[in-house]
Amino acid sequence: MAVESDDIERLVLVRVLRLNAVVEGLVTGTVAGVGLFLATNWLVLKGGPVIGPHLALLGQFFPGYRVTFAGSIVGFAYAFASGFAVGFVVSALYNRLVARRERRTGT
Repeated sequence: MAVESDDIERLVLVRVLRLNAVVEGLVTGTVAGVGLFLATNWLVLKGGPVIGPHLALLGQFFPGYRVTFAGSIVGFAYAFASGFAVGFVVSALYNRLVARRERRTGT
């Protein structure tokens, strides 16, 4: 009994999972924000004559960000917003592609 590839695909891929764009954005934003917060505070606690010159370059993109404790809070807010936007857009695009594929294949 020969089974065509379209039939196998329909059996295996009955329905593709849809992503919740808001939740994906919150998770991505939280991870980015906490990551920047921890990296900044790690350098602040480590200390030294010059503290985080490379991380300080984020101040070019995030106005008000400095490698200080107060700057880590500002950085958390900016990184959270950026991460939320990226996670939301990626999930929304993924959901659109899935919907388009489901309409095309009829599954």
